[in-house]
Amino acid sequence: MKLLDSSKSDFEKDFAELLARGAMDIDSVSGTVKTILDEIRTEGNEALIRHNAKFDGWQAASEIDLEISVEAMQEAYNALDETLRSALHLAYERIESYHRKQLPKSWLDFEENGSVLGQKVTPVDRAGLYIPGGKAAYPSSLLMNAIPAIVAGVEEIVVTTPAPGNEINALLLAAMHLCGIQKAYKVGGASAIGAMAYGTETIPKVDVITGPGNIFVATAKKLVFGEVNIDMIAGPSEIGIIADESADPAWLAIDLLSQAEHDEMASSLLITTSKEIAEKTIAEIEKALKTLDREKIARESIEKRGAVIVVRDLDEAVHYMNQIAPEHLELMVSNPFDLLPRIKHAGAIFMGRYTPEPIGDYIAGPNHTLPTGGTAKFYSPLNVENFMKKSSIISMSREGIDELGVACALLAKTEGLDAHRKSVEIRLKD
Repeated sequence: MKLLDSSKSDFEKDFAELLARGAMDIDSVSGTVKTILDEIRTEGNEALIRHNAKFDGWQAASEIDLEISVEAMQEAYNALDETLRSALHLAYERIESYHRKQLPKSWLDFEENGSVLGQKVTPVDRAGLYIPGGKAAYPSSLLMNAIPAIVAGVEEIVVTTPAPGNEINALLLAAMHLCGIQKAYKVGGASAIGAMAYGTETIPKVDVITGPGNIFVATAKKLVFGEVNIDMIAGPSEIGIIADESADPAWLAIDLLSQAEHDEMASSLLITTSKEIAEKTIAEIEKALKTLDREKIARESIEKRGAVIVVRDLDEAVHYMNQIAPEHLELMVSNPFDLLPRIKHAGAIFMGRYTPEPIGDYIAGPNHTLPTGGTAKFYSPLNVENFMKKSSIISMSREGIDELGVACALLAKTEGLDAHRKSVEIRLKD
């Protein structure tokens, strides 16, 4: 694991390499993904079945085999251990409660002359959720994507998820039942994104696609944007931690590894004011790695894309962390709320020693679908508004059009748009 020091002459060069952590080589897979999308668009289910056989290792006898039945969801839910079912319900309730506070409102403003301006907020008709499979199954991602759509009032939710070997995680099925999912399909990767973007004989076309995935999924979402809306183009998971002398190196180590175990491309970055904390954390990481089931994945991630940075003070720590703009940011300092006003860029901010990042992954309430690779500088976490759109409302009174019409017509004339000008002038008195 790299150990950097901001006081060293070569630091800025090394730090610039860290900032490039989020660069997914989309160009390298764009051709392949475009071919997949074109095949889905022109061949529909036939291409889906062929892609499943090629990428997920199972052959569907017909398009019916692509469907996940609501009965299978119900059975998985009924088979849950009572303690696990309670945990799933607790997560649902907290996520729902948090997202209900995000609901935007429609409004009308009545002007003195009788004109009315406003905004109408409505949900999309159909949302498509991509839930990753592959190396791990993520029922929590189903909750985090489905619940905001439910709160927004989306009428129809479509779920796609890869099923390697025609197998689906039972807890994911149970989560689908809890969320009331009626349409779900065993399709993954770029094929699933194409199916939801264009529609097939079985999978309906959606209005917005949300959910994380690998480079093929991210590239497919980028290519279909415009055909449908998307939440963001997310890359590998990452964590940034700011720590002072009060932090516990063992806690810092396991928090860094909580992201490293996701996959080999994950990034785990610690910025600390204490060289002693830095060195002890690196030692604790080595000890903790040996205890992990996913040691091989976590080790490759932490060795290739992990770093500990020693800085002069917390001001410098905040400065560099804002440049990193991490997906997850832990403030493991004595007074985290003192730092909060200075944090400009982060997907989710975890405050204090008793707030590890995984509490946000599952049960705290805020969404865990977050911007990565520095895109927290301009993207927000997945939220209710990703499943809604706003319409402007304009109603001019007789007096209102008289007050504004002359200026409006002049602006239209200046732009050389005669029909625009006449459309206004024909309504003016005299």
